[in-house]
Parts: sequence; structure tokens; C-alpha cells
Amino acid sequence: MDAQRNDDANHDAGDAAGASDAAGAEAALVSRLNLIEDQPLASRADAYSQVHDELRAELEGGDVQRHG
Repeated sequence: MDAQRNDDANHDAGDAAGASDAAGAEAALVSRLNLIEDQPLASRADAYSQVHDELRAELEGGDVQRHG
């Protein structure tokens, strides 16, 4: 029974760390998008294209099956 409690506690701690990482990544993205919005139109288009490419690569990378 104690092993189950330890597993649950470790899982909850991992969830909290993951949520914290996600919140930090979201805040960084919002900050980056705000900086892009302050740029001239031509620069914004290039910057948004770069953000799009990075997000797409990250999302598509999640489709790769990892072994280990």
C-alpha cells in the first residue's frame, strides 16, 4: 500500500512539474508573439513563419515513436 502512495506522489509531482514547464513555455511563446506584433509588417510575416515552422516541427516530432 505504501508503494502505491509513493507512486501516486511521484506521479503528482511529475504532473506539477509538467504543468509548470508548459506554463513557462506558454508564457515564453506569448512574450515572443508580443515582440513580433511590435515589428513592421514584413518582419512580422517572417517571424510568424519561423514560429509556425518551429511549432510544426515540435508537434510532428511528437508523432515519432521513441524506444527506451
